[in-house]
Amino acid sequence: MTYMTQLNPATGELITEIPETDPAAVHAAMQRARAAFPSWSQTPLAERLRYLKRVREHLVDGIETIAKDIAKATGKVEIEAVMAEIFPTADTLHYYEKEAANILAPKRVKTPILFFGNHSYVEYKPMGVVGVISPWNYPLYLSIVPVLSALIAGNCVLFKPSEVTPLVGAVIEDLFTAAGFPPGVVQVLHGGRETGQAVVAAKPDKIFFTGSVATGKKIMAAAAEHLIPVELELGGKDPMIVFADADIDRAVKGALWGAFTNAGQVCMSVERLYVEESVYDEFVRKAVAATKQLRQGIEYGSMTFPPQLELVQEHLQDAIDQGATIQCGGRALQEGTLYFEPTVLTGVTPDMRIMREETFGPVLPIMPFKTEQEAITLANDSEYGLNASVWSKDLPKAKRVASQLISGNVCINDVITTVANPHLPFGGVKHSGMGRYHGPEGLHTFSHPTSIMVNKGTKPREINWHPYTPELHQAFNTLTQFLYGKKRSVPFPALKNLIGQVLGTYRKPKTTATTTPTTQQNTQNQNLPM
Repeated sequence: MTYMTQLNPATGELITEIPETDPAAVHAAMQRARAAFPSWSQTPLAERLRYLKRVREHLVDGIETIAKDIAKATGKVEIEAVMAEIFPTADTLHYYEKEAANILAPKRVKTPILFFGNHSYVEYKPMGVVGVISPWNYPLYLSIVPVLSALIAGNCVLFKPSEVTPLVGAVIEDLFTAAGFPPGVVQVLHGGRETGQAVVAAKPDKIFFTGSVATGKKIMAAAAEHLIPVELELGGKDPMIVFADADIDRAVKGALWGAFTNAGQVCMSVERLYVEESVYDEFVRKAVAATKQLRQGIEYGSMTFPPQLELVQEHLQDAIDQGATIQCGGRALQEGTLYFEPTVLTGVTPDMRIMREETFGPVLPIMPFKTEQEAITLANDSEYGLNASVWSKDLPKAKRVASQLISGNVCINDVITTVANPHLPFGGVKHSGMGRYHGPEGLHTFSHPTSIMVNKGTKPREINWHPYTPELHQAFNTLTQFLYGKKRSVPFPALKNLIGQVLGTYRKPKTTATTTPTTQQNTQNQNLPM
């Protein structure tokens, strides 16, 4: 058996080894999931939610141990493991416990007048087996939420956690085991790239991937061969716009947290900071002073993945070579660990790699702007579009700017927070991905919406059926003009005839066995479509 090694990136010490799933075993896992799907999809929602509740309770009961495991696997400080992983996971699960029944209930919708007497609704049906492939930066939160969302909707799940943080994958597997899910409903497949490829090759009914743009494109290309729908939660290069009328002290604190939390390894990190020219020098001065006060191991942890640290250093060197200045930080700390000093960078230009490519590390590049339109243009000048933030005491202005940003999410006078609101849909545009989860969309994205129209079937025919007659043609002309044209152009006799045409297909003539229709009635009936 092959094992994956889990090192503590903050210390370099060996923590544990996790058995790896043989990629060849993924096919058998898919067969088990297919076999489990009919029963699980028919399990009442209230019962499925009881499993969800058990996961939440086990998670919260084990908060201290689980937080330590997350911190050891990722290098983040424990408070961030609680604040940004465990708490929002529990909050989101609790939200779905309360709202899932309403979200997944059939939705009545209106029916056009043409189908008068019918009623219409939408049902949400499970898709089948969902493959979830999750990342290493928030290995608990970004795994459990999509996995359990798919399960709530009635799907079975093949879940591949990141090979960079296998310890957290094992923690999640223990939570699912403790919750007592039926066999085959949710299976954890530990492994690296080959295991992920095997999940895609097993042809799940949907793939939910969180990770890099490069890997997302490969998954999408492979899924396209079999027309498998994909949802991609990818990277970001998120801009922060600070106007001169903002609370500068608050904006500095927000920028530092947005750039340095989780060592900058957040898809929604502040990676481009634009400050209005008149307050730029003040902002930089305060940001540098506050950054120097951050304490290693308390306010900021280590990075998680060695290649990512190398990329941060490449971006910084490229910026320096082109004239940028490191105001503070910029150094790797403690050989054998992945600590990197929080770094403030000035003198940057829009064409530098550090302003265009996702850095995913504790670096805050700051650039001035002169006008509102310039700030909007700079913020939108990116192939990414995950999150953005606008800072101003003038809320109408802030909202005006927010509405012009090409981004899946926008915060005003705060950063990152939209992802932690379970009521809001979350996702990106452009290279930041496609699809939405969280909120009602978080369950609908794992469902087939089925549109249903119900006809009581009591009439011999419908108005739009054969045979076609001149009277029917005229009736539809009149109906179209009356509903969608200049209503005064429809004469009353024509409208009356239209009503007769419609009602004639819904009402039987009022005759009795002892009554003979009059000549006038026969003449009228000849004008109705039979």
